[in-house]
Amino acid sequence: MSWTTPAELRAQLQKRWDSGQILAATLTGEALFPLPLRLRRPGSRELAEDFAAVGHWARTLRASSREQRGHGYEIRWERVNHRVHGANDLPAGVAVPSEADALQWLGKTREAQNFHALAEETLARFPALRDWLIRHPLTPLEQAGDWPRILAVLAWFQAHPRPGIYLRQMDLPGVDTKFVESRRKLLSELLDAVLPPDAVDARHSGGRGFELRYGLTPKPPLIRFRMLDPALSLHGLSDLSVPPTQFATLAPAVARVFITENEINGLAFPDTPGSLVIFGLGYGLERLADIPWLRQVEIHYWGDIDTHGFAILDRLRARLPQTRSLLMDRATLAAHRDLWGQEHPQQRFTGTLTRLTPPEQSLFEDLRENRLGECIRLEQERIGYGELLKVISTPSQVLQPQRQPIVGAREPSFKEV
Repeated sequence: MSWTTPAELRAQLQKRWDSGQILAATLTGEALFPLPLRLRRPGSRELAEDFAAVGHWARTLRASSREQRGHGYEIRWERVNHRVHGANDLPAGVAVPSEADALQWLGKTREAQNFHALAEETLARFPALRDWLIRHPLTPLEQAGDWPRILAVLAWFQAHPRPGIYLRQMDLPGVDTKFVESRRKLLSELLDAVLPPDAVDARHSGGRGFELRYGLTPKPPLIRFRMLDPALSLHGLSDLSVPPTQFATLAPAVARVFITENEINGLAFPDTPGSLVIFGLGYGLERLADIPWLRQVEIHYWGDIDTHGFAILDRLRARLPQTRSLLMDRATLAAHRDLWGQEHPQQRFTGTLTRLTPPEQSLFEDLRENRLGECIRLEQERIGYGELLKVISTPSQVLQPQRQPIVGAREPSFKEV
């Protein structure tokens, strides 16, 4: 028997609540009620073959209806004439007559009252949030205990557009840094609606872009580096992390700078006269373009041997054209064949690179076209330490002439690589 039960009728209504439609209708003015519900009912054959079951089904629906319980759904009855069983009234349709019936049936009357109070307060202070409330009516209920503080944050940003301070400096009773940080996504949706366009920098988005989007001062990025020449240590310090602005003013007396992505590689880099190593930057490589003294020294980039690594090398040369690759050659790849891995398909760069040397370009194209195997990758940390020592001791082997850029070719961004 697959006829609709009272529990299935309630589940249909619950979906309307869970979607926010019932609450949103109070703001849009949509005439949602009376709300018809889907009803699967017996056919004439089932009536003839199992009349007792049909009668039980009809009585069960009636017992849970508004007629019997005082709230919920109403049944539309239809007289059915049958040659064996005669005339009988059977359910032909079901509908919830009013919002009050729906809320009482679901046990949501108090929650609906809370929503109306929250919505009234919100719209009185921020009329621009009407459309947002219609799209997300359940969110204020989920955040009911914190909603007054959320509205206070919106009011603070309205009064202090693009304040230029750290989030920690926002002086608002009952609101601390963690309160805002844990609700960045929600606050972003609300702030975008209530702030004027010139108070929102749309170039930044997501949790990491929250501060820049709304004019707060973000946590400064750090450049970590090690002095590889003990004679160049700074007051005995050789491993430091500083903001890019301070790194730009450092201008140490070095002739060579090594850049490697892997943190352990940076920590294990051998002592080298007149040199330092920068490591652990990830996508922050672009920050190095604004360091004037880096343009006056040798730059050696050590990345993974894969399409992604060569794309980063190419992009780095756009800013620091003297950059040379380190242990990113065909011989190194061949010598470590047993340690090859696979590059993740989503990280692969399949476009055109314009700043590789001929040997680098040849290897990149072989990797891009899978001529050496499927998505071949040699991670930098898998290369034998002795290979690094050998190359560092004979720097002339890694200094190669650069290739001229291909005019009109597209440059990869660091987001792509």
